Amino acid sequence: MRHSFDDISAQLHKRHRRSSRLKWISMGALGLAGLFLALFFADMLNRGLPAFQQAYVQVEIDYNEDARQMGRAALEPDIAPLVSRSFERLIPGMIRDNSDLLGTTETRWVLTNSEADQYLKGHRNSLSDDEQAAIDERVDNGQVALKFNTTFFTSGDSKMAERAGILSAAVGTVMTLLVTLAIAFPIGVMTAVYLEEFAPDNRLTQIIEININNLAAIPSILFGLLGLAIFINFFGVPRSSPLVGGMTLALMTLPVIIIATRTALRSVPDSIRHAAFGVGCSRWQVVRDHVLPLAMPGIMTGSIIGLAQAMGETAPLIIVGMVAFIPDAGGSFTEAATVLPAQIFTWAGEPEQAFVEKTAGGILVLLAILIFLNATAVVLRKKFERRW
Repeated sequence: MRHSFDDISAQLHKRHRRSSRLKWISMGALGLAGLFLALFFADMLNRGLPAFQQAYVQVEIDYNEDARQMGRAALEPDIAPLVSRSFERLIPGMIRDNSDLLGTTETRWVLTNSEADQYLKGHRNSLSDDEQAAIDERVDNGQVALKFNTTFFTSGDSKMAERAGILSAAVGTVMTLLVTLAIAFPIGVMTAVYLEEFAPDNRLTQIIEININNLAAIPSILFGLLGLAIFINFFGVPRSSPLVGGMTLALMTLPVIIIATRTALRSVPDSIRHAAFGVGCSRWQVVRDHVLPLAMPGIMTGSIIGLAQAMGETAPLIIVGMVAFIPDAGGSFTEAATVLPAQIFTWAGEPEQAFVEKTAGGILVLLAILIFLNATAVVLRKKFERRW
């Protein structure tokens, strides 16, 4: 008996040690994941925050006859090579639009080019010693400064890094997600309601359920190939448009919404259904007036998370052509457009150093939107839970 008690005590001691080891290993894994996440955010902030500042220089513009033909002729010779060429190109048009400018001078703050901007931020650049000296002199005089980069939010893509912004990509993203939501949400919810509340449990229903679960796990690029084959090649939907992008993302989001909706419907107690049937409600009235309202928090949460996942997708949209160069925001759902992930992908392939911070800045904006969407899902779920 004594020997048996010692064996049991030893086994319990071993179990406690294994449990303790598992606890510390789990805590170590959690800490390692948190460390990687912290390093990622630190690197993105270090690289991306400079994108929200842009170098400006105060110049004196001489609207003379030469400026009518060549914008650079209107600027001071030593600072003209440092001013963004996008502004130089505007000067002849400004004179044509307002003839009163001819023969006058004006002092204003204008964008520098990307090399001068990188020099002021302490990054790698290709400026000569004379150009650096000209910038340093104007910094001392208060004629060169880093200001908030409104251009990053108010302009579209550009070959000149100092003019590149996310406006056209943001508009394309919103339009694409509107199409995705308009298609995926009603179809996904109605499909889930039918499968969970009305469909008989037979072989066909089981096959449909298996295929829905499989579709939720396949690589997203396959949905891009499906969208290319069906929507563009077969139905002739305009390539690179928010319409075809939204329809493609709707295919990818449908399984997520269906699974989330079915899970939410299952969480509604059967007693609610039985009570409704007991007072004479039809099956549709039970689902519409009792089950769906109670399942709405889970449905909303799953749908928003599905849309957030779709917003971060790049591969299927590249396949349908939404990686095009779009300098201006689109005005309709059939015009060529791009989205934030594709815009970030394009900037990541540019050789200029200035596009590195643009890439990180775009990632920060995308992360902020995704965090906002997930927070919205949590708030809506809590709100509906309190209501019902």
